[in-house]
Amino acid sequence: MMAREQQPVLEPGVRDTGGRPTRRASGSARLYGELRRHRRWLAPLLVVLLLTQMAVAMVTTAVQQTPTVDEPVYVATATDYLREHRLRYNPEHPPLGKLVIMAGLAAADPHYDPSFHGSQGQVGRHLLYESGNDPWRLMLWARLPMIALTLLFGLVVLAFAREIAGTLAGLVALALYSFSPDVIAQGSLATLDVPAAGFVLTSAWLVRRARLGPRLYLPLAGVALGAAVATKMSALPAIPVLMALALLSVWHARRPDGRAERRRTLLLGLASAGVVALAAIAVVWATYLAVDPLLRFTPAEPVPAVHGLRDRLAGLLPFPRAFQDGMRVQFGFEDYPWQGYLFGRLYTGSLWYYLPAALLVKTPLGMLALWVAGAVAVVALRRLRPAAPYVLVPPAVLLAAAMTGSRDFGTRYAVFVPMFLAVGGACVLAVRWRWGPLVTGGLLLFVAISSLRTFPYYLPYSNEAFGGPEKTHLRLHDSNVDWGQDLGRLADRLRQRYPGERIWLVYKGSGVPSYYGIRARDPRKVPADTVHGLLVVSDSWVAKARGGLAELIHTSRPIDEVGHSITIYQR
Repeated sequence: MMAREQQPVLEPGVRDTGGRPTRRASGSARLYGELRRHRRWLAPLLVVLLLTQMAVAMVTTAVQQTPTVDEPVYVATATDYLREHRLRYNPEHPPLGKLVIMAGLAAADPHYDPSFHGSQGQVGRHLLYESGNDPWRLMLWARLPMIALTLLFGLVVLAFAREIAGTLAGLVALALYSFSPDVIAQGSLATLDVPAAGFVLTSAWLVRRARLGPRLYLPLAGVALGAAVATKMSALPAIPVLMALALLSVWHARRPDGRAERRRTLLLGLASAGVVALAAIAVVWATYLAVDPLLRFTPAEPVPAVHGLRDRLAGLLPFPRAFQDGMRVQFGFEDYPWQGYLFGRLYTGSLWYYLPAALLVKTPLGMLALWVAGAVAVVALRRLRPAAPYVLVPPAVLLAAAMTGSRDFGTRYAVFVPMFLAVGGACVLAVRWRWGPLVTGGLLLFVAISSLRTFPYYLPYSNEAFGGPEKTHLRLHDSNVDWGQDLGRLADRLRQRYPGERIWLVYKGSGVPSYYGIRARDPRKVPADTVHGLLVVSDSWVAKARGGLAELIHTSRPIDEVGHSITIYQR
């Protein structure tokens, strides 16, 4: 029974292991048969090609983009880990992701002044722009380890889908993953969303493999789960989900018969779930110990006071005090009145449907179709149904948790969705439909074209139904479209097309305009009638413009845009 689960799903026109034809071969089935005969070399070649195009896309993006809003904080924290071995900055996120960034920074050997005092954002800007470092070089080295990790998660996607529905499904899953604009955009940055989601995906895959060998795979699944939690606290809801799935895997592996055997299997499953949790906890502790074996925590900024149940919950977490205080920082963020922007509406607070709506805008149409069809196939087909809890439940729980948050900033908070549903979407090939492979191939081609057309502007991507990347700013803001990534491109544009023009700049981001040669003033600090020349505004500020800035924009003429994230007006 266990070995049968590993076998690929038979396709129409393909003979089973006994030589019996499953049904009369169609044209698409004959094509599939030809591919099967050459899969020994064709499948590895396709894997290399898919990962190579993804690597080219991410490296090109990493080379061309200036620091986004969050990256200087992570880079400064990672440098502080490297030089001072202390838990001081960015407590709201555990250390593992920044330790990965640190691996790249170690090769860059940045200049660092540990005596500089300020907020974590100020420390980041000082490191990049005031310490004698080349920010282009430093950011590239910080981003390269994340790019490598993103590519490795692609292999997990491949293996996960292949074990459920066969080699061709694995390749389809990898194609969906490697052409995902969200995964490419976030995977090319020195940020934490992709590694956290990828480690949860890896844990789910290993828990499913535990149906074949619990003793080997469940401890590894716990390590991967711990890596996710040690990267971002938003992965915490995955712990009970994967513990329950570990129990399910043990139950399946033993197939208990009789009341006594079922009782023993239940106890063993509960113990195995405990092993997963303990391994995850151990990994979190290990990452903090790797930074400072004495676990000294001296935060550079005050930890907000949190009261009541949330404070007690933070204190009960079985993690170091730095993690507990980081959770209090996160709770403090949840109390802040953030502004959101969706489909032209500016609002304060959050909308529960924001993330599903943003995913609808920022996911290629062919990918959406395959996600839906694949999810239905996983649930409806008896031979695939055992995989449904592992493929669909973790992203559903994490998405539900993210939808309750107060920060409507971008689909990066739900980047686990394209990762898990790449696996689920590929399972559509298990449906016995003669045109299935051709339709799937057509949808994949549509996805690839849509993704390649946005190169190298992946952050502001939106699909064709919503006007493409040049229209994203009309519907979304912040890291969905404009996260400060185009300051360098803006400098080039102003130098090439508008030399000598007077510049008025309203920029959203962590970059320093003067470093890139942009000499500009803030139009919000002078009377409106004195603002003449070029008015340059980040599209997130355009979305949120009210009062004087809104009046300036409305009385100016748009003449250019940069990276689909910055608009240039003439006054």
